[in-house]
Amino acid sequence: MSSSMPTSDARAREVVFSSDEFAVLLADGRRISVPLAWFPRLLHATPEQRANYEILGDGQGIHWPDVDEDLSVGGLLKGTPPPNR
Repeated sequence: MSSSMPTSDARAREVVFSSDEFAVLLADGRRISVPLAWFPRLLHATPEQRANYEILGDGQGIHWPDVDEDLSVGGLLKGTPPPNR
């Protein structure tokens, strides 16, 4: 009997926000949730500024031009808070 493992595709497809966290939806169906408190620029941004993001490098990163914030999917997957929070 043979079974195949699902493939991992850790590329960002969409970002959604709640009042205290944001989630990155990945191409393979996973969802990464992160506290907004870890990212003060996003925490203090307006909903419009948060909604204005760009997916970079075929999903490897996310950029918010209005607040000058850049995050990598790899860094979010590691789950380590940024050093400057």
